Amino acid sequence: MEQNAQRELRSADPEWTASESMAHVSGALKSDGPALVFGRSSLTHVPQAISLVIATTGSSGTPKEVGLSASALISSARASNKALGAQPGNTWSLLLPLSHIAGVNVVIRAHELGTEPIDLRSHKGEYPHADFTAIVPTQLFKALHEDDQLLKHLAGAKAVLVGGAALAADLHLAAKKAGINIVVTYGMTETTGGCVYDGVPLDGVEISITSENRIAIKGTVLAQTYLGAESLWDAQLKDGWFLTSDLGRMENGKLVVEGRSDDVIISGGENISLSAIESSLHDHFPHASFAAFSLKDAQWGQSLHVAIAGDGATTDDEISQYLSERFGDFSKPKGYLHIPELPLIGIGKVDRIKLAELYMEASH
Repeated sequence: MEQNAQRELRSADPEWTASESMAHVSGALKSDGPALVFGRSSLTHVPQAISLVIATTGSSGTPKEVGLSASALISSARASNKALGAQPGNTWSLLLPLSHIAGVNVVIRAHELGTEPIDLRSHKGEYPHADFTAIVPTQLFKALHEDDQLLKHLAGAKAVLVGGAALAADLHLAAKKAGINIVVTYGMTETTGGCVYDGVPLDGVEISITSENRIAIKGTVLAQTYLGAESLWDAQLKDGWFLTSDLGRMENGKLVVEGRSDDVIISGGENISLSAIESSLHDHFPHASFAAFSLKDAQWGQSLHVAIAGDGATTDDEISQYLSERFGDFSKPKGYLHIPELPLIGIGKVDRIKLAELYMEASH
């Protein structure tokens, strides 16, 4: 593309306050100023239609630079505020990093309401009131088990968006009992963040399930492209539908996300869903954190392993017995990794590649 059809790309400063970030994002949404990139990028210019670039690894671990237009960002913010019943003058608190779309969305939603986001990214002590906020399951777990002040802040909000990773059923129930109005979101950077709230698409968003049970998304919130990997974007976009890597189904008119199509391993000829293993363990052993990962194995092809984080009293034998009863003997893990906390990609997503590395290091 010719230079005169492009706009300058500038890096966002991670030290910006929420107020400064809002000013810069507001400028980027206008076509006459430079675009902003959150995260690393080797680019200096982007197509004119792109206002923000979010560097993301996604769940697969493959780095991508997602180009988002002003129209997609504003459509997402307005649809979110509408779905939540947010009114001009209402406030959002910022508890997520601006290096991810979920944090950027908070800034734009606040801007649309004529307010500034309340910056609580490094906050300690008593939290001020906010009408709305957005978090990941890890933060919700912390609020319910460690941080009474954060719990009070969440319970005082009209609604709390939870996304970025699957929300375990027991954690969801505990949050409800604590008086938190949870709204479970589904989406990704490519859809300008959460675009389905409690199974219902936001205004301007359509959901379809393919013959392979993969979730496809269409609408005003879709990104423009993967910068530097346009062919990869084109391969995932068919007739305006973005084909995700997630499996799902429609139930009573609502989307039910069942896991990722690329998280299924074949061990000894049996298909094992890593996300299904994790979800089941979280439900059965709610006081510990788990992550399933695989290793190449000469005997099994791929062998299932489980990482356990924290000081839960659950034993390896208890896990093996439970999984065997729940899924069959083939689902017994071939190894366990006990670590203080799970390594994450971005906000809330477990880094399974890192877990495999940590296991190999611990085995030698």
